[in-house]
Amino acid sequence: MREIRQRVALLLPGQGAQFPRMAADLYGTQPAFTSAMEEFFDACGARGAELRDDWLADAPRVPIDDVTRAQPLLFAVDYAIGRALADCGVWPHALLGHSAGELAAAALAGVFSLADGAELMCRRADAARLMPPGGMLAVAASPDDLAPHLGGDVVIGAWNAPRQCIVSGPEPELTAAEETLRGKGLMCRRVRALQPFHSPVLLPAAEALRRCLENIRLRPPAIPVRSCRTGRWVTAEEAVTPSFWAMQLAEPVLFWPALDGLLTEGQYTLVEACLTQLAPLARRHHAVGEGGSDVIALGPDAFTMMAST
Repeated sequence: MREIRQRVALLLPGQGAQFPRMAADLYGTQPAFTSAMEEFFDACGARGAELRDDWLADAPRVPIDDVTRAQPLLFAVDYAIGRALADCGVWPHALLGHSAGELAAAALAGVFSLADGAELMCRRADAARLMPPGGMLAVAASPDDLAPHLGGDVVIGAWNAPRQCIVSGPEPELTAAEETLRGKGLMCRRVRALQPFHSPVLLPAAEALRRCLENIRLRPPAIPVRSCRTGRWVTAEEAVTPSFWAMQLAEPVLFWPALDGLLTEGQYTLVEACLTQLAPLARRHHAVGEGGSDVIALGPDAFTMMAST
């Protein structure tokens, strides 16, 4: 593994990054990761055992792409990886999370506890599951390119790179938009999501989350969090405002503006561990290409190597 010579910004992926048994090789072998996952499952109460069983199973009862599995497990794995890196002496100077990863960033920064985060993610998954069916579509285009071809509840759900956006919306409108975009010669690919995350369709679910967050103690972040909701650093006032975290579910993910702002302000080593959603996007940034900042994608074996040094 390459030596990390500058400040670390931890990248925490979200919906679409999930895959069967993601990061499971660390469970039972990396102590801090295992402890964090166990804390999360315990905090989930009765459903915790089901989440653990499906996460570790070769043939899970509920598939990983189901919102009741993808959302809480992405949060848990993101959080546990942050704990494992700290256990190996890699302390982040900044956190940048995409979608559900932003909530994991908030938990790692101490905005709310892991137990409260577990409750929040289970509520988030349950609320999203009740929303109209839909999905998300990765499109090789800029926001300006897409704007003339979208409308109604079909919107840009994420801006991930200069010419890489996610379109989100309900069915059958999303399929109709996909046909239009393909007809314009744009490359499209379905994202592994069965709900139209980060679109107005999810506003009722976001409101349910806001009510949940009103009963959770919120604190200013102890580690700076670069928000993909605003593209800016999360302020102390925003961090303790329930609607700031809740409404993220129904608003676009501004990953590229958040990353650009982060790297414009200084040089970082961007670290994404075990999941590889954000590292390939970050490598497109000119600050990385020109050599000032770096991107490292860590596999499970990296934790063994760090522990032995």
